[in-house]
Amino acid sequence: MASNTVTSEPLDVLQETDDDGGNDLSGLEDEDDDEEIMDLDEDDSTDESQDGEQHTPQAKKPHRSAQSKFPLAWKSPEDADVAPPAIRFWPARPPGVQLNSADRHTPLELFKLFFSPDAVATLCQNTNKQAARNIEQGCKYKWTALTVDEFYKYIGLIYFMALIKLDHIRDYWRQNNIFSIAFPRTVMTRDRYRTISWNVHMSNPDKDKENDIRRGTPQYDRLFRVKPLMDRIREACKTFYHPQRNLSVDERMVATKAKTGMTQYMKRKPTKWGFKLFVMADSSNGYTVDFAIYTGKESFYTGRGISYDTVMSFMDRSFLGSGYHVYMDNFYTSPKLFRDLHAQKFGACGTYRDNKKACKDCPSTTLNALSRTSCRGDFRWIRDGPLVFVKWMDAQEVSVCSTIHSAFNGETIQRKVKTTKGNWDRQKFSCPTPVLKYNEHMGGVDLSDQLIQYYTAQQKTMKWYRKLFLHFLDIAATNAYILHKELASKQLRDALTHKVFMEELTAQLCGMSQKIPSKRTSCDHVPVPVAKLSTDVRQVASQVLDTEKVALTLKEERKRGKTGYPFFSFYQIWK
Repeated sequence: MASNTVTSEPLDVLQETDDDGGNDLSGLEDEDDDEEIMDLDEDDSTDESQDGEQHTPQAKKPHRSAQSKFPLAWKSPEDADVAPPAIRFWPARPPGVQLNSADRHTPLELFKLFFSPDAVATLCQNTNKQAARNIEQGCKYKWTALTVDEFYKYIGLIYFMALIKLDHIRDYWRQNNIFSIAFPRTVMTRDRYRTISWNVHMSNPDKDKENDIRRGTPQYDRLFRVKPLMDRIREACKTFYHPQRNLSVDERMVATKAKTGMTQYMKRKPTKWGFKLFVMADSSNGYTVDFAIYTGKESFYTGRGISYDTVMSFMDRSFLGSGYHVYMDNFYTSPKLFRDLHAQKFGACGTYRDNKKACKDCPSTTLNALSRTSCRGDFRWIRDGPLVFVKWMDAQEVSVCSTIHSAFNGETIQRKVKTTKGNWDRQKFSCPTPVLKYNEHMGGVDLSDQLIQYYTAQQKTMKWYRKLFLHFLDIAATNAYILHKELASKQLRDALTHKVFMEELTAQLCGMSQKIPSKRTSCDHVPVPVAKLSTDVRQVASQVLDTEKVALTLKEERKRGKTGYPFFSFYQIWK
């Protein structure tokens, strides 16, 4: 899980290149080719005067570069900048959980908001059809019709395996062994669990054939096998929670090496091989608001590029409202995108790369620009209407664009610096406002990934669409836990820890009950004097230990430590 925070060591936001690697990822760059403009005179034809004298035609005006609209030089920190007019925050719904905050919801009730009984009934129907089809093709195993309650128990076992990790699935049903676990046997037999895993299906198997026939044509849908459940999960994510003002857009990898044509290789990601998901998350808590699975550049038809289309599809004004702030990394940032978002009453902030094709409209003047000898904390900026471009020198040069902030409001940031004596000391450096706010609000997707990885449902499987099914389970459980925390905060009560929430969800899915451990009350361990204190410094101890007399002196001026209690000094007096 790559970090998006602008830090000194290492500086990931500058080195993160999400569109490099294999599988022809060069096509992921934005393709915002502006039309070439040529200013001509109104009359370029040869005109003869009445006296027959021929005039020399005026020369055509040279093509004006896109950089001519920018100032000739970068501005210094001493130059004042004026932020664009603030966009009024007008959400379509009150931000937060879209449930009655007075009601208490169990983990299972919150989970069923995403995996509703209707959605599970459709899964059971398609899974039963897939099992019957496999039996007709010669698979030899016993199969009975899968029910909704049994499928919920199957999901509960998946979460149980996420909580307790073993090397092989069969190890959960081992008997007569010191490492045997009794719980899975009480829920479902091993063979039943495995046959459900082999046949779990999200789409209608009969319609799969029709879609497979269209392979190689524009009508072929690569996500046909996961789309029914994926659409339900996406709709539920947006229905039961409305995000706060600050959003972040980033990529997420679901590990797999399946040869599906959608598998991506990203060498700078912790998960290098897998399905690539574009995710929009709430920066305040990591809630997954919306997501999309990358299937190839041919699935985007606007001609603006995949990064442009992804952000514009997420920032739906009919769903969100207006006045939202979205933060993104250099894979998405482009002046064209930021201007279009600003026209729709959305603010945007993100890092950018000068050498990226999509940022060809970014300022490239070198007058008064930062150099390699620039000191840490120095920065330059240029404003172009609502857009402000900032270059800040940290351990490396950082480039940020924003339509939300002014260039600098006097903020500082702390960094560890090695002194001449070899020690590390914290020092304050000036930091532009866009960089500071980017660090503050960009981590929404990273936080979501972190919560998912704690108790991920991912398992090894031979079917690519089952990897995505397990990821949908991860999204549902994580979002349900975030809803639980938000509701507990409104009700002024303590929320369950993530581990306890998952344990309770697993037990409820499997039809079991367990006692939630009570929260341990903390107590202070403070030394209490055993004798009455006196201000007489000549007072000596009343007991003698091994020919030693121990004297206790209380200093006249009471010295207080970090705990706020008096400081006592002890010494020994030898005979």
